[in-house]
Amino acid sequence: MNENLMMIWQKCLQFMRDNLNAAEDNSDLKKLEKSFDLLFDKVQPVSLVDNNLTLMVPSDFYKEYIEDNYLSLLSAALKKNIGKGVKLWYSVMENKPSGLEKPVTMNMKGKSVPTPKIQETMPQGFSGNIVNPFVVPGIKKVNIDSNLKADFSFDNYVEGESNKFASTVARSIAKRPGATAFNPLFLYGGYGVGKTHLGQAVGLEVKNQFPDKVVLYLSSEKFIQQFISAAKAHKQTEFANFYQMVDVLIIDDIQFLSGKSATQDSFFHIFDYLHQNGKQIILTSDKAPVDIMDIQDRIVSRFKWGLSAEIKSPDLETRKKIIEDKLSRDGIVLTDDMLDFLAAEAKTNVRELIGVINSVIAYSTIYKSDLSLELLKETINKIAANQKKIINIPYIQEVVCDYFGIKREQLLSKTRKREIALPRQLAMYFAKEFTNATFTKIGEEMGGKDHSTVMYACETIKDVSKIDKEVKKYVKELTEKIKS
Repeated sequence: MNENLMMIWQKCLQFMRDNLNAAEDNSDLKKLEKSFDLLFDKVQPVSLVDNNLTLMVPSDFYKEYIEDNYLSLLSAALKKNIGKGVKLWYSVMENKPSGLEKPVTMNMKGKSVPTPKIQETMPQGFSGNIVNPFVVPGIKKVNIDSNLKADFSFDNYVEGESNKFASTVARSIAKRPGATAFNPLFLYGGYGVGKTHLGQAVGLEVKNQFPDKVVLYLSSEKFIQQFISAAKAHKQTEFANFYQMVDVLIIDDIQFLSGKSATQDSFFHIFDYLHQNGKQIILTSDKAPVDIMDIQDRIVSRFKWGLSAEIKSPDLETRKKIIEDKLSRDGIVLTDDMLDFLAAEAKTNVRELIGVINSVIAYSTIYKSDLSLELLKETINKIAANQKKIINIPYIQEVVCDYFGIKREQLLSKTRKREIALPRQLAMYFAKEFTNATFTKIGEEMGGKDHSTVMYACETIKDVSKIDKEVKKYVKELTEKIKS
């Protein structure tokens, strides 16, 4: 790249940065500068010939965002550092690795108008084999905290029949992120079976093997909160810009996008951009893609582009392996009968199993006792006594809302949309099955519904679950969750 051109461009950027506060009429200069840098760090000058300046931008929306928000400021900067009559061209690399988009001529009044002439050749000093604009020398990547936990590595992940397929696929992805047929990787299964661990293990391995790649893990709730904040501040484009810098995106509990149409729209476009540009996407959910309610069909379709892998609750042998692995790292060895007892006690999920193990270790340390089968039984009994579950209507509502990815306010509302009405009927049904509450009491707890509405809901679920496989599955899985 021409060193003189780079110096001119740096002067233009500095001029724009110096005049940000006045141009934006906003006193929070640090936020403005951060947003400015995030945008222009990925804009690169590639040629200046006969007063024609060509800027390389990652995609169309960068061009549009610059023209909508910074054109007058950029115009002033070009006039000051280059002179009058500068014509601005854009090299848009998104889906156009070997060509240029129709150029735009900018007059010094700050308006962009198309020219009849089309630039058909690549800019000077630019080769046509550059596909990913973020790897062009001189474009700085923003330092992003990956939010990965070191403990969630492949070394600490115990394989068994319940997770072997998913684990094998995950290890394959870690070697070639974005370059396998497993994109996206959609991991689903019940609470605490190791979905988050496996997703983060991929991220950690990618960071080890490819230090320059940007890896980001977050929950869907965090993604939703960020989008809402961006929308309120009219910064949706910057929100998208940020996520389009990521090489491996891992989002936990994607089912919570249910019912959030605006967030789904943003996620859809981010997903498409990353997928089209060979970036790896890993998603986790407590249910299979087709079972997530109130998600746009186009998003469900994209969930199926790669591979969906179910992770089931660990079997007895796998639970024993997990116990041995965990305790060996703490220098603790158990006899076979002790291992069998512990593995038999924690049947539901890995998280419960780890909790039991930690409690046993803590008890042994505090009371200076050697581990024995008797001590294990005594400790487990104390844990069970202290954690006896009280099944009441609020608890049932919480379980149902978590299962369907909806809010309690929606459950108690008057809407008759099926994605809310069915969970509401199920909650009423389980309230009658698991508590001694009357129909009237259940109705009061369910947002002031009439007792006849509760009776109808209970009868409906009983009848429909006999002929509808989907509802039958809901009843079975929710019953296990409520009782577990």
